[in-house]
Amino acid sequence: MEKAEGAFLTISELAGELGLPQHILRYWETRFTQLRPLQRSGNRRYYRPADVVLVRRINHLLNVEGFTVRGAQKALADGVATPLAMEPAPASAVNGEAVPGADLLPRLEAIRATLARAIGE
Repeated sequence: MEKAEGAFLTISELAGELGLPQHILRYWETRFTQLRPLQRSGNRRYYRPADVVLVRRINHLLNVEGFTVRGAQKALADGVATPLAMEPAPASAVNGEAVPGADLLPRLEAIRATLARAIGE
């Protein structure tokens, strides 16, 4: 049975969704100060919807984009980290039909420009 949109997730549910071991999520809590899931009796962790979004962003930065932990921390602190996977892709129309990702090149160029400014190019 699927949980309702916006329901809290346990550490096992979130780890399973991302295909990560639970200890990785606990480690990320020590490295990313923004990540503070609710802890109930017995230190059971419950990830709120905002926590889930943040964990997905961290996972994307580390495991998809190849950031180091320090690089991901800086990207999150600087507000640079808005991975494509976390944003709904606007659809462009071709012959009246929506084509997801048709505007990918301009979006990638904008991200590249943001990153170039961040590293001082």
